[in-house]
Amino acid sequence: MGRVTERRRVIRVRGGQISARPDTLVAEEPLEIRLNGKPLAITMRTPGDDFALAAGFLVSEGVLGAAEELQSIVYCAGATADGSNTYNVVDVKTAPGVVIPDITLERNVYTTSSCGLCGKASLDAVRTTARFPIDDTEGDTAPPVRLDTELLARLPDRLRAAQRVFDRTGGLHAAALFTEDGELVDIREDVGRHNAVDKLVGRALREGRLPLSRSVLLVSGRASFELAQKAVMAGIPVLAAVSAPSSLAVDLAAETGLTLVGFLRGDSMNVYAGEHRLALEATASTG
Repeated sequence: MGRVTERRRVIRVRGGQISARPDTLVAEEPLEIRLNGKPLAITMRTPGDDFALAAGFLVSEGVLGAAEELQSIVYCAGATADGSNTYNVVDVKTAPGVVIPDITLERNVYTTSSCGLCGKASLDAVRTTARFPIDDTEGDTAPPVRLDTELLARLPDRLRAAQRVFDRTGGLHAAALFTEDGELVDIREDVGRHNAVDKLVGRALREGRLPLSRSVLLVSGRASFELAQKAVMAGIPVLAAVSAPSSLAVDLAAETGLTLVGFLRGDSMNVYAGEHRLALEATASTG
């Protein structure tokens, strides 16, 4: 879809010199997600990978967890009064037999950051709907993911180098999946970092790759509770961010076994939870 960026006139002031020129901006449009024909949610997103975004959103809602549970995703024709298709409405149809949870209440509890409900309710909602346990400190047959901090420190540069649209607009967030060896698996950009994560997870769902149990999720900006929740719902064991996490994101990481790293910049980082997955050789100091 050719709607990722748009051109707008801008007046530039540089060193006292004034000029008018076109500027490239990231596009932002609403996407309505319908579930089996019924309106479910509206998100502001950068057009592109809309089907993946919808699928990933439903993974985070606890509706989908495997490719075979998804029957189809289509753009809704006649989305406007005159019958034209805006490509801003998608309908997700689940496979026969898929039980739809009561997501109306759950969405208000744990995916809306401004809902005003208590943190405990949010944590409880994720714990009761998560399909893929990620606390691998004991009982797993496979060895836990273990990352070298030097490898982790190199990932932000790899993320930045792969951001194609950001280079033209400077206005997009990015999310990327890496292997535990630091190989870039996928990267998505969007005006909202939560949408970028949904696009990653939705692509993985449709390709039959869930849970992402040997993956590292890296996000530009901060790590909110919503992003930690999305990582947990997709079975991702490591979430790293170049900026700060929220307190509730740290609480969720500690409760679920998620490794949460913030302020990942250069050779420095803060580890807020799940340090057992990191090769920390230096003597820890609490001073």
